Amino acid sequence: MSIPPDSTSLNSSSKIGVFDSGVGGLTVLKEITCKLPQESVIYFGDTARVPYGNRSKKEILRFVREIIAWMIGLDVKMIIMACNTSSALVLEEVRSEFPIPILGIILPGARAAVRCGNNIGVISTQATADSNAYEQAVHEINPAVKVWQQGCPDFVPLIESDRIHDPYTLAVAKRYIEPLIANGIDTLVYGCTHYPHLAPVFKQIVPNSITLVNPAIHLTTAAQQELKILGLSRPKTSAQLGETKFYVSGNPDHFAQVSKQWLGYQPQVEQVPVEVLESIHASTSKVISDR
Repeated sequence: MSIPPDSTSLNSSSKIGVFDSGVGGLTVLKEITCKLPQESVIYFGDTARVPYGNRSKKEILRFVREIIAWMIGLDVKMIIMACNTSSALVLEEVRSEFPIPILGIILPGARAAVRCGNNIGVISTQATADSNAYEQAVHEINPAVKVWQQGCPDFVPLIESDRIHDPYTLAVAKRYIEPLIANGIDTLVYGCTHYPHLAPVFKQIVPNSITLVNPAIHLTTAAQQELKILGLSRPKTSAQLGETKFYVSGNPDHFAQVSKQWLGYQPQVEQVPVEVLESIHASTSKVISDR
């Protein structure tokens, strides 16, 4: 649970902030717009610095602090960390620093996986795999469950480059996933929000007997519950549908083009340069150090 927010500073009419290193968080956004159509969202993709999976914890913490500080400046009421790497490495630290609900994706995904099976495979970025975050979360729920983790450093660059249907991508996926299948897994967790975009590839490899778990679905349910608990849910009326604004740190045109196939439309995307985020980090660091 995040630090209790100041109820006078958060408003149910404010937006939800969702961020990821790139297009991966669109899988979370899709679930939010489906389950919470009345909520407005600010989506940020840190495309100038993707992928996060080969970054150090120190770098990721700096990036996440920058993004959260920027989003708070846009008057959001909740922040959803639609990035497994960030959730695995720095969630608890930023929760202790910012007085706003901040949700990560690891625990909702782990809970769902434990409900599905006893031999769980997790595919993720290398940083998430090295952190053992999923194994730890699963074993906190049920120590008897077996967990196999596989770092997949090539997946995010392939997805961001729009190479999902490239034969090379299928070959890479087989190299990562077949050892998990050989270990007898009954459940496979998408340990990176980018990976549901690879569903057509995985269907060619993963037997129907293995349950695929998309943590984005369960993270959205957790967000829905916390908004209700905090009294921050926007009333659900047919006359008031939410809107989504898209921002990236890199090339907005490339993001708009790549994301079109998953959104069903080409979004209007604005750029927030890294230099702007870094200036926010400088001021945020002073506030944190003065506490």
